[in-house]
Amino acid sequence: MGSPTKRQLSLFTAICLVIANMVGSGVYTSLGFQLGSLQHLFSVLLLWVVGGIIAICGALVYAELSIEFPENGGEVNFLTKLYNPATGFLAGWISTLAGFAAPVAIVCTAIGKYGITFIPLPPNELAIIVLVFITVLHASTIHVSTRFHQLSTVLNIAIMIFIIISAWIHTPYQSIDISPDTAAWKEIAYSGNFPVNLHWVIYAYTGWNAATYIAGEIQNPKKNLPLALFIGTILVTILYLLLNHAFLLSAPVSSLRNQLEIGFITASYLFGSNAGKVMSVCICITLISTASAMTFAGPRVTAVMGHQSTVFAWLTKKNKHHIPILAIYFQSSIVLVLILLNKFQELINLVGFLLSICTSLAVAGYFILKKKKSLFIQLAAIVFLCINTWVIIYGLYLKPYTAISSLSIIILGYSLWRFTAIKSI
Repeated sequence: MGSPTKRQLSLFTAICLVIANMVGSGVYTSLGFQLGSLQHLFSVLLLWVVGGIIAICGALVYAELSIEFPENGGEVNFLTKLYNPATGFLAGWISTLAGFAAPVAIVCTAIGKYGITFIPLPPNELAIIVLVFITVLHASTIHVSTRFHQLSTVLNIAIMIFIIISAWIHTPYQSIDISPDTAAWKEIAYSGNFPVNLHWVIYAYTGWNAATYIAGEIQNPKKNLPLALFIGTILVTILYLLLNHAFLLSAPVSSLRNQLEIGFITASYLFGSNAGKVMSVCICITLISTASAMTFAGPRVTAVMGHQSTVFAWLTKKNKHHIPILAIYFQSSIVLVLILLNKFQELINLVGFLLSICTSLAVAGYFILKKKKSLFIQLAAIVFLCINTWVIIYGLYLKPYTAISSLSIIILGYSLWRFTAIKSI
């Protein structure tokens, strides 16, 4: 089963990992596309509230699952033990592609897009340079990567708070109306655009479960895992809502609609174009933090898959610092391919759809645990499952190509399991 895992990660590191995994390109790129398909600002901000509810409810349930199964792997670990090894392997397959490789590719692509405002390099080249940097960083030692996490996460939060405060203390570009009315509620309930746009928000909140992927390396997991998940998710939910409100205060909706570089645009309206470039630098730093966090956590999942399938057995290899080095290189190779494909919006839809399925299976598994169950946690699980079912159904209806691509990925993953499974597990 490979080298034994050492519990060397503190609560602070685990919280930083959750925050760094969550705060990434989603919050700095999603708003423009949401404004492109939703007409009411109340609907747009409610997306982020609903996304927070999904993440918080999921974190509460995952905390219970992590206490029951305190090993690395997240959904791989949970679904293997709750259902069967095949389901666990599929969860790992989905997490590797949609939970980590695709989001890292999206983040690196966003860095390239923001980077062109101050670095004279093509976006894809800059994205690849960042990918190589974080890959080498996390293939070195655990102490280097965890310290980078802590520092970059603190900086990440500081930048978000700076944007929020700046929007409040400067004269707003416009007076915005975020109050609900009948038209807004109809848009939310009947148009279909609201649940489909939740794909973007689910992607933006991706990472609320990050600490579960390194559960086997966290000190005192019974206490620290639930705290890391809950504290990290609550903080990010509050920051996301305030940050999107700040974006809407700072620039006209017409300049934000269907645009990717939301942070650059709003900073340019607040402080001028030169300050916009400075803000782009800051946002790139926060995005590097997110790509780093996912490069740290993702290979821990891939390495667990290596214990389940002969074709991935080589991914379990660790270096002398207990880092799954080959799994890191494998994930980054997938990221490189996805960067070169350059399918930003398609990747986000795919990530949101696949992760809704995967996390829903894990949350549903809480009800089959053979232990006394909290009524509060059961309620959180029901809320989570209801919202995700809504998103999945509308995704099938309005994004059929995304659904077909997702089904193809699941079939390929099952085929790999069927013919390469290690039968002894």
